[in-house]
Amino acid sequence: MPQLAYRYKDALYLNITNECPCACTFCLRESFGTIGDADSLWLDREPSAKDVIAAIKEHGPLENFDEVVFCGFGEPFSSFDVMISTARWLKEQGVSHVRINTNGLGDLIMGRPTAPGLAGLIDELSVSLNAPDAQTYEDLCVPEFGLESYDALLAFVRDAKRFVPEISLSIVDFLSEEDVQKCRDIADELGLPLRIRHFS
Repeated sequence: MPQLAYRYKDALYLNITNECPCACTFCLRESFGTIGDADSLWLDREPSAKDVIAAIKEHGPLENFDEVVFCGFGEPFSSFDVMISTARWLKEQGVSHVRINTNGLGDLIMGRPTAPGLAGLIDELSVSLNAPDAQTYEDLCVPEFGLESYDALLAFVRDAKRFVPEISLSIVDFLSEEDVQKCRDIADELGLPLRIRHFS
């Protein structure tokens, strides 16, 4: 059965959409059908916030989790309104740490600035930088928005720093040492930490 919520380590993850504007060459969903304790993360329909909240409740008290993370087999910003409504409910329940794992293309997806809508609801963003420049990003992530995607990602991160207290960037570990250093330089310029994810 497709799952909207699943446990991974000490966090509760929310799989709110399968939509994504990218077709990353290294995407986990191309090689795995599930993560954590989920039976399947492929959804038969796009859920409402009510559906997601019901799935959260099935996992027991929220106090059992260190954090709640919007991350599944899709880009959370592709279901922006559901994400925000769910985050607001989580905060009303007293959840202290809500994170989004994102490709950073929410502004292009929604056609407007999205970072202001995160204020007071999202405590952490993990943004997939994935490349040191626009062309490499397009080659690796194949975004439907083309070459403008990379600059839009960086613009989103700069904007989000005003509204989200904790932000990190990430890349995959198959980049060359030179490209990794370029990514470190970008992260340093933005004043953000860079995390290297293992590609399996």
